[in-house]
Amino acid sequence: MIAIEENVFRVVGILDDTSTNIYMPIQMGYQILNDKENGVYDSIVIKIRDEEKLDETIGKIETKLMMVRHVTEKDKDFSISSNAQMQEAKSEMLSSINAFLVAIAAVSLIVGAVGVANTMFTSVLEKTKEIGIMKAIGARNKDIMVIFLFNAALIGLVGGFIGILFGIFLSGALPAMTGEVGMLRGGTFVSIDSIIIALSVSVIIGVLAGFVPAYQGSRLKPVDALRYE
Repeated sequence: MIAIEENVFRVVGILDDTSTNIYMPIQMGYQILNDKENGVYDSIVIKIRDEEKLDETIGKIETKLMMVRHVTEKDKDFSISSNAQMQEAKSEMLSSINAFLVAIAAVSLIVGAVGVANTMFTSVLEKTKEIGIMKAIGARNKDIMVIFLFNAALIGLVGGFIGILFGIFLSGALPAMTGEVGMLRGGTFVSIDSIIIALSVSVIIGVLAGFVPAYQGSRLKPVDALRYE
């Protein structure tokens, strides 16, 4: 059983193809939607038996609708699209969205790398005396560099983890926002592989962004570092 507002319905079957659609008697649909113009339709779905006659069928339907609606080719107020055309339009739209998201990701990576670099430069300045003390007691340049690179990697890891949580939230909300147009039938999911790749890229970006500050910090002379104010 399923309840829609004050109406209770019995589910008689579930379609194999996952979707967000519900099928019910048309008069009951008018009642639930409170549709006063129950003779007006915003769309009509037609299924043909022979796909080879698709173009011919579309032409006949278009001619019939123009006659009924008293319009011509120039001023017709309707459109007819085949399933292939709709899928192509959806694919183009998704490709545009993907390109936009890739651009945002690229900008985010650059901004994140600059942020990590600035943080590491600041960290090197704040820990200049500590670097001098560590070198005075025998720490090598490589040891200092490894410490700062580890900090940079940790910053990248934390940033990547926060980004993944935000992405999981968006992937859950996206089907609800696009469900009306059927762009994401069946919902979205975040795979383990994509999480691992995202974290790996975040760590690599952090390490690369922190390399120059870490190198500069490792090259400080103990005497100069201890005198730094």
